[in-house]
Amino acid sequence: MPAPAKDTLLNPSEAVAHLRTYTRSDGLSVNELMDSQVHGGLTYNDFLMLPGKIDFPASDVITETSVTRNVVLKTPLMSSPMDTVTESEMAISLALLGGIGVIHHNQSTDSQAAMVRAVKRHENGFITDPVVLSPSHTIADVLDIKARLGFCGIPITDTGFLGGILVGIVTSRDVQFESPSMPLHEVMTTSLVTAPQGVTLNEANIILRSSKKGKLPIVDDQGRLTSLLARSDLLKNQNYPLASKNPQTKQLYAAAAVGTRPNDRDRLELLVKAGLDIVVLDSSQGNSVFQIEMIHWIKQTFPKLEVIAGNVVTREQAANLIAAGADGLRIGMGSGSICITQEVMAVGRPQATAVYAVAEFASKFGVPVIADGGISNVGHIVKALALGASAVMVGGLLAGTTEAPGEYFYHDGKRVKAYRGMGSLEAMEAGKPGSTSLANGKPGSTKHAPQPTSAPHENAATTRYFSESSVVKVAQGVSGDVQDKGSVKAFVPYLHVGLQHSLQDMGVQSVTALQQGVKEGKVRFELRTASAQLEGGVHGLNSYTKRLYA
Repeated sequence: MPAPAKDTLLNPSEAVAHLRTYTRSDGLSVNELMDSQVHGGLTYNDFLMLPGKIDFPASDVITETSVTRNVVLKTPLMSSPMDTVTESEMAISLALLGGIGVIHHNQSTDSQAAMVRAVKRHENGFITDPVVLSPSHTIADVLDIKARLGFCGIPITDTGFLGGILVGIVTSRDVQFESPSMPLHEVMTTSLVTAPQGVTLNEANIILRSSKKGKLPIVDDQGRLTSLLARSDLLKNQNYPLASKNPQTKQLYAAAAVGTRPNDRDRLELLVKAGLDIVVLDSSQGNSVFQIEMIHWIKQTFPKLEVIAGNVVTREQAANLIAAGADGLRIGMGSGSICITQEVMAVGRPQATAVYAVAEFASKFGVPVIADGGISNVGHIVKALALGASAVMVGGLLAGTTEAPGEYFYHDGKRVKAYRGMGSLEAMEAGKPGSTSLANGKPGSTKHAPQPTSAPHENAATTRYFSESSVVKVAQGVSGDVQDKGSVKAFVPYLHVGLQHSLQDMGVQSVTALQQGVKEGKVRFELRTASAQLEGGVHGLNSYTKRLYA
């Protein structure tokens, strides 16, 4: 194309004014993008947001958002109630980092209630679920824990469990050069420095510093072990300004999943007694009479308990649950990395289209929605929020972290953890007498003894997919493994900062401003062809290393 003559060029100083002569802004509005009659159903990879103007630092971006009518999080991240993703350790860590973990219910009621209590009683710096051994355990057990978990400073109680009478402590010095078969009562240190239950972190720090000990057991007035303080933890930053706390009690928020069967009412009563703040009704298809009746019962029985209902992918499904009294909705059907519902059942919806349709409808009633599934990177989180979600729920993104349940093992030379869909046959077999467990049965492999998560219990996976009475179990998920991602205490801050930078690129300073800009047509979108998606990824290299954060 030939260059225009100089006398036809416009004055550069008038560029901004000239922009206003265009009848429409660049790109597409969200309504134009999400018109399924034109474009069909879309996933997160099918579109991008266009950049805006940057006039603020990324650190100024506020990621605060509501996940129910009355619960606000500073980081819009929730972990999925899956038995390979969320137990107490994940729930505590996520809450400290500004999100919330939903404790799975594919376990006994007592075990799930113990996990809720662990979240509610957690205090920064205190280890409220330490690995504990008994005097009859051996040095081999200590060495095994060190090999698997990376430490060997272990309190010894008369029962071998938290809550037993503290009788000693074993450190690395105690077990050096000793026979692995030697019982711990022969080598443990019995002259102990302890602190009383209720001691503050500052007071405990002073005791640790003056005693020159590596561990400080916390005991009640009867000498029973209630928690543990580690010098190594005090040396780390224990300040969590984004922590998700109940503004009245100052305790961490606790969330857990239950089903919609009659005995789930008994389970929920125990969870509420343990301090539960949010219940997630766990069903692959939430628009059922069972869930509607469950919502009615919860609202009558526990009016202050926040209820997240679902899963849904259409306005019609959402309407029934909103009318029943749901405080939040969970969106997604068949979009998770381990889910095969769309393939097997021919039912579901592409996730981006589902999030937009349900969020647009639910927003008219003040009901927040959670995008559940299909999230594999920071960009997907941002896109879900732009389409109206208040938060995202992730499974595979957090599976493989240190805080996820299960032990690491090596597969094809890579360090991995097991990850399975709750619709997999393996998950449907859990809880049956004689079934295998994620825990390996070794000391320290489960922190909520004597109620292991593998104890016989009603299976949550079958009730979630309405198949508990079926003779033939039809899988709607798969089992696999995911690579080691390290600790969520490093990974989640990366996700949070990535979210801040993405909003900065779009020229919006908060999640609220993002969603308002989308609604007003100021935040613009663009569809991506298959070749555009290839262009937007790494390409043209012989080899490369993809490091996401440092």
